[in-house]
Amino acid sequence: MTPDLRYPIGRLVKVSAFSPTERAEHIATIADLPHTIGRAVAGLSDAQRDTPYRDGGWTVRQVVHHVADSHMNAFIRFKWALTETNPTIKAYNEQAWAELPDAQMPTDASLRLLDALHGRWTALLSALPAEAFARPYQHPETGAHTLDMALGIYAWHGRHHTAHVTELRRRQGW
Repeated sequence: MTPDLRYPIGRLVKVSAFSPTERAEHIATIADLPHTIGRAVAGLSDAQRDTPYRDGGWTVRQVVHHVADSHMNAFIRFKWALTETNPTIKAYNEQAWAELPDAQMPTDASLRLLDALHGRWTALLSALPAEAFARPYQHPETGAHTLDMALGIYAWHGRHHTAHVTELRRRQGW
């Protein structure tokens, strides 16, 4: 862990291609995320879930809903890249989404969604031939991505936000 509350596991390092072993590790991380983030929020009260993980940061509740929003978008991005030639994906305003009324719902809704979504996503990822991970898509803000790069990004993303919660719990003694 790092002392920077924004990046408790460190900043993302983008990699455009992975070895089969590295790819399998990232797929396992994606598969396990619903359980790891579920454990991170287990037993928290509503007041604790409404606590920001840092000054100026999202609440635990918003973090959980953000991960679900982000990973739904990621799953669709993978499907676009697998079925279209170098598609340009749609970006979204993460902060605006985190302020919508559904971000105040109980976290169980997003935890259930993540469980189902990651089950499908993992099944898809595990069935792809290695060459499929070289398929590209274009992000309107950050440019070209391969599916390997996206896999690494979203494996990191889940660990990153889970660490926001676990580090807050550690600091607060929850």
